[in-house]
Amino acid sequence: MHPEIAALRGDDAPQRKAQAVLAKALERWSTLPETRATLADLARFADPGVALGDCPALAGMLAGAGLGWVRGLVDVLLPALAGARLGHVPLRHFTNGLTSTLLLGRAGETTLALVAVDGPALARQPPGRSVVFAPLESHELVLAGHARAEMITAPDAREKHEIALAPGQAITRDGARHALRLLAVEGCLVTLRLQRRPRHGVVAQEIDLASGHLLHRSTGVMRESRHALMIALLGRMGRADALPVLAEIAQEHVGDDLRWQALREGLGLDTARGFATLCAVADRADDPLAGQAAALRAHLQATYPALRAIA
Repeated sequence: MHPEIAALRGDDAPQRKAQAVLAKALERWSTLPETRATLADLARFADPGVALGDCPALAGMLAGAGLGWVRGLVDVLLPALAGARLGHVPLRHFTNGLTSTLLLGRAGETTLALVAVDGPALARQPPGRSVVFAPLESHELVLAGHARAEMITAPDAREKHEIALAPGQAITRDGARHALRLLAVEGCLVTLRLQRRPRHGVVAQEIDLASGHLLHRSTGVMRESRHALMIALLGRMGRADALPVLAEIAQEHVGDDLRWQALREGLGLDTARGFATLCAVADRADDPLAGQAAALRAHLQATYPALRAIA
C-alpha cells in the first residue's frame, strides 16, 4: 500500500483537505452563469410536457456550446486534482474500462452527463449479439473523437444504417424506436448526453440481432427497480402481512411490470387472496394488464379447479 494511503488509517485529514479543494473548484464552475442557466433548464426539462426548445440554455449546450462549457469544467478540475492527489471529483462517476460517465446534473428521471468510450477497449469486445430499445428521449453532442455507428430500428432490429460520428455532430433519437450501436471508435469518443425517461412504465426490450426475437424485458426507472426488489424480497421472506400493499400496487397506475410482479408475489404468499386480486385486474376492461391477468386466471383454474370457486 502506498505510504500516503496507509497513513490515512490513522489520520484522514489529508483526504478531507483534498476533498475540500475539489469541492471549491467545482463550486467555481457551478456558480458560472451558463452553468446556473443550464441546470435550471435541466430541472425545467424534467417535466415531460416541456420541449427542449423551451429550454434555451440547455438546447444551446446540445447545439454546440457544450464543448466550451465542458472544457471550462476540465480546466477547473484538473489543476485541483494535480494538487490534491488524494481527492476525487465530487460528481457521481462510473467507469468499467470501456465506458466512463460523469454526471453533470440530474432532475427526476432526466440526466445530463459527460460520456467517454475507449476505442481500444471497444475493439477488444466480442461483436454484440443484441440491442436494447428503451423508451427514453436522447440528445447527444459529440465533443471529441470519431466513430462508426449503426442506427438500429425497432421492433425487430432488422432495419439499420451506418453513420459516422465526428466532433460537433448532434444526435437526437427516440430510444423506444431507435438504438445507437457503436461499431468502432478512433481513440476516445466523448459526448455530452441528455436523456429523459418517462416517470412510469419504462420497459426496456433486448432484441436478438440475428433473429429479431425478444430476449429480455426490464424496467428502466430506478424507483420501480427498487420497488421490484422490495416486492421480490417480501415474497422470499413469506411476508403474508404485505398482501394488502401488494394488492394495492397491482391495481395502481404504475409500471405494468411492477404491477405484474406484485400480482405474482401475492399469489405465492396467499393463493386465495392473491387470486382474488388477479380476478379484479382481469375484470377491468380498460386495464392494460387485463388480458394477461385473464389468461393466467384461465390457466390456473384449468390446473387447479378449486380456484373456480373464488372467481
